Amino acid sequence: MDPCAFVRLTVDQLLLKLPSVPRPTTGAAGVHPSTSPCFCTLHLQDYHHPSSSGSLSRTTAQLPLASSESPAANGGEPVVISLDAAAVQRLSSSARHAELVVSVHAGQKGGGTTACGMGAGRALGRVRVPVDVVRAAAGETIVARDGWVDVGKPTASAAAARIHMVVRAEPDPRYVFQFGGEPECGPVVYQVPGGAAAGGQQRQPVFTCRFSAGRRATRTRSLTSESSMTRSTSRKLQAWLSTLHGGDRDAQARREQRKGWTVTIHDLSGSPVAMASMVTPFVPSPAGSGRVSRANPGSWLILQPTGAGPSSCWKPWARLEAWRERGPGVDALGYRLELVFDSGPTECAVPIAESSISTKRGGQFVIDPATFPAGGAGAAAWPFSGGFVMGSTVEGEGRASRPTVQVGVQHATCMGDVALFVALAAAVDLCMDACKLFSQRLRKELCHDQED
Repeated sequence: MDPCAFVRLTVDQLLLKLPSVPRPTTGAAGVHPSTSPCFCTLHLQDYHHPSSSGSLSRTTAQLPLASSESPAANGGEPVVISLDAAAVQRLSSSARHAELVVSVHAGQKGGGTTACGMGAGRALGRVRVPVDVVRAAAGETIVARDGWVDVGKPTASAAAARIHMVVRAEPDPRYVFQFGGEPECGPVVYQVPGGAAAGGQQRQPVFTCRFSAGRRATRTRSLTSESSMTRSTSRKLQAWLSTLHGGDRDAQARREQRKGWTVTIHDLSGSPVAMASMVTPFVPSPAGSGRVSRANPGSWLILQPTGAGPSSCWKPWARLEAWRERGPGVDALGYRLELVFDSGPTECAVPIAESSISTKRGGQFVIDPATFPAGGAGAAAWPFSGGFVMGSTVEGEGRASRPTVQVGVQHATCMGDVALFVALAAAVDLCMDACKLFSQRLRKELCHDQED
């Protein structure tokens, strides 16, 4: 397998130190700097596309305020920016080093209160950190910044604010795979070689994907034959029956459609190498909201074969739960992933991913220790070592989805390991359909009896 050259840019130990100002007198308006919220935006400048649209991987992070000179004691969560092979090539072809641009703001993002004597969200200044992407892509870990740096310029009345950060660029090679079509349509899965971005080899087929849906109860049909009456009479009878119980029957049919789905990944010889099986149906909330709720999610098991040949058994590798997040201004696919281990008479599960993806815009499903909450339930038993594990693209509702899957090189020792991540990516993609509102119809490829 030929990996693609990714670069992982990590910004750690983020901390802001504001210039000291006199505390306001009792009753005075404003918020003292020691309690005011601050944040920063980070992006890698693309000199080939200097407009704002050419900035790579713009992200926002909260900035804790310094309570001591030790950043390790109270620094914020690390920010990770991943550069794919195309971005690395583009930045490497520039005569200048790429620059990480960190813009510091006082106040809560989007807020409307006053902080530090300034309007909330007001820019304090900007810091630029040169990053040698070429050396990082070649296999070297680069520490571009480690320490305090002034934000903006000091004035006659006040010193400049200071920000602490550790900026590190390191190689992060990944295998990249692409579905040739939507998972439910039985596509071929291709590998994208590392030289493809530079006009090298073409993508190569590595797996086939087969989807099946379990059978559901056949709809009750009228005992009256179409041939024994005129078509007009038939239509009138069907319309009358639908007013009595057709709505309930159709609703029940839609509930039955979202269970028993299976995706099997085969190698090029036709042998099954991984499977995703829906073990808990996706059903509407008992509250009558017509959606899959977090309290009653649907779930999949990601399975791996225990031997070779048609007589091999399957054992669980991971469990994926999904639901529909709904609320004021929120419409997203929520998910939770746990690795399943057989520890003697019982099984134990280690959570490794939990987040949400916009149902409108889509997004990324990611397994990465940098995105796993520090001190979470599975932090002590994190089973992967070596950084980024896996990521896959997910399109929003109503869009054709051909997932792209990235797997960290250190987590794929054989094609069987890759097949598990491919099956997981297919299951995540299908969750976007399984969690649709039950007032909406599924595509015909997902229905159990397409002839109906």
